Amino acid sequence: MGHEAAEDGAGRETVGSVLRACQLLGHFSAQRPVITLAELTVASGLNKPTVHRLMSSFVEAGWMHRDHSGAYRVRMPVFTIGAAALAGFDLRTEARPELEALAGRFGDTAFLMVPSGAGAVCIDRVEGGKPMVLAAVAIGSVLPFHAAAAPVAMVAFDPELRRRVLREPLPAFTGATVVDPAEFAEHLDRARAEGIARSRNDYLHGVSAVAAPVLGSGESLIGTISLGGHSDDFAGEAGDDRAEAVRAAARRLSATLNAARI
Repeated sequence: MGHEAAEDGAGRETVGSVLRACQLLGHFSAQRPVITLAELTVASGLNKPTVHRLMSSFVEAGWMHRDHSGAYRVRMPVFTIGAAALAGFDLRTEARPELEALAGRFGDTAFLMVPSGAGAVCIDRVEGGKPMVLAAVAIGSVLPFHAAAAPVAMVAFDPELRRRVLREPLPAFTGATVVDPAEFAEHLDRARAEGIARSRNDYLHGVSAVAAPVLGSGESLIGTISLGGHSDDFAGEAGDDRAEAVRAAARRLSATLNAARI
C-alpha cells in the first residue's frame, strides 16, 4: 500500500510539472518571442527555482535556447509541433468546446455561424438542457443579415457587409424586427461598441440571443459564436451573464485564429 501511495504521489507530481511547463510555454507568442527568467517568473506566478528548472529541461530537450543575457527563445521543434496543429486546423473543431461549454453552462443552444452571400450560415450548434429546441435554426440554415444576434454581429464588424446590408430592403419577420435603415445603423453601432450583438424576438417570437464576432488576422470577420433561447432568460443580469460568456468565448477562438494566421 505504501509503495502504491508513493507511486500515486510521484505521478501527481509529474503531471503537475508538465502542466506548469505547458503554462510557461503559453507565455511565448509572435508578439513576445523572447522572455527572461525574471519575466517568466512574474508572468507565471511560479517561484524562480521552479521556472529555472522547467526552462532548463526545455533547453536540454532542444525546445528552447537561452542566450548570453539569460533570455529564452523558442527553437524549431516547437514550431514543428505548431505546424502540425495548423495542418489539422478546422474552425468547427476549434469552436466545438466553446459551444459545448456555453450550452452546458446556460442550458441554451449555442451556434457557430459564418457569413455567405445569401446570409449568415449555421455550420454547427450544440443544444443545452432546456426544453426549447430551436429547430428553425439548424445546421445549414441561412439567416438574414438584419435579424437575430449572430447575423447582426457579422454586419456590425464587417464594414463592407454593413454598407451592402444598409443599401438593401430590411423586411420584417416579427413586430420587433428593425426595418428602418437609420435605426438599424444605430443598432449596429451599439453592437460594435459593446462587442456583442443582442436580439429579442426580432427573428422568432419568444426567442432572444447574444452573439460575438470571431475575428481573424487584421480584425477580419470569420464568423460568430452565439447563444439563443427563451427571451425571459436573456433579460437583465441573466442576459448580461450570457453576453459576457459569449464575448469571452469568441475572444478565445479569435486568439486561436490569429495564432493560426487565419
